[in-house]
Amino acid sequence: MAKTRVVVVDDSALVRSLLSAIINRQPDMECVGAAADPLIAREMIRSLNPDVITLDVEMPRMDGIDFLGKLMRLRPTPVVMVSTLTERGADVTLRALELGAVDFVAKPKIGVADGLQLLADDIADKVRVAAQAKMRRPAASGPIPGRPATAGQVAAAPAALGRLSTEKVIFIGASTGGTEATKEVLTQLPPDCPGILITQHMPAGFTKSYATRLDGLCRIRVAEARDGERILPGHAYIAPGGIAHLSVERSGANYVVRISPGDPVNRHRPSVEVLFHSAAQVVGPNALGIMLTGMGGDGARAMREMREAGSYNLVQDEASCVVFGMPREAIAAGAAHEVLPLAQIAPRLIERLRSTNALSSNRV
Repeated sequence: MAKTRVVVVDDSALVRSLLSAIINRQPDMECVGAAADPLIAREMIRSLNPDVITLDVEMPRMDGIDFLGKLMRLRPTPVVMVSTLTERGADVTLRALELGAVDFVAKPKIGVADGLQLLADDIADKVRVAAQAKMRRPAASGPIPGRPATAGQVAAAPAALGRLSTEKVIFIGASTGGTEATKEVLTQLPPDCPGILITQHMPAGFTKSYATRLDGLCRIRVAEARDGERILPGHAYIAPGGIAHLSVERSGANYVVRISPGDPVNRHRPSVEVLFHSAAQVVGPNALGIMLTGMGGDGARAMREMREAGSYNLVQDEASCVVFGMPREAIAAGAAHEVLPLAQIAPRLIERLRSTNALSSNRV
């Protein structure tokens, strides 16, 4: 079996050495080259034709984001970004995902050597997934970090759903490729859609920037979830990355957010399994579940629980997924009512909500 060929691009000699060693320790991959800047990397990529590239965000001679944009236009190759745990690092990393990077690794600002060694298994897993990822066309130019989205960056507004949709709660689970997939779903939703809870596998320090970015693109309000807050129509709540699980609880006539510590579930914290299990237990037939692109099987069993409790579940199809792991497992578990291309998920969700509202109105 051929090994996955990786080129490492980073201006730090230490990081290049560490990443090369981590990759070469894996029986199924090898580091075939290491470049100190994108101009060196460009020639190396041409001659070595790697399967995956790890790419630093901030480098001399050419910014990593500029290089990524050119790479995706001229020679689309799976890329795992290596970014820093800073607010600026988070913003730039999200832009990289928009441009077509498959995933990212967050390296600490202090203690880089020890930090990367602790992340060795995670780095290897991300490279493996990237090697199998479907490369998509680069996204249209997104908003500049810190600036509001322009009108042209927001999809045409669907008609309002009406007050009866507030009885529902939408639950979304996603992992690799999910930041862009979730964005595509949320930007198509009207401002009076039901409240939405989202578990996206991300490390600590990135979900706040991600939520802020989505809030500038969507008609609904998007924020990092806070423990105890009431779930309101027209609002989306994103699980804080890396530190706690997100779930839903009942408080009187209202649904509320619960943020709770706990061990990783299915190797993840936050875990889709935890969120979807709470949806089945607490919301039942008023829940709508959505499973988007991602590696592994997190959330599949609990999505089946949601279906058995009366929810209606939409799952992204293989052709439109960056990685078909989580949707495949949800389908295999019998959790899906419909399997749809990403572009059809939000329209079908809106159609389902409208039909539910019509049935409820006819009973009144």
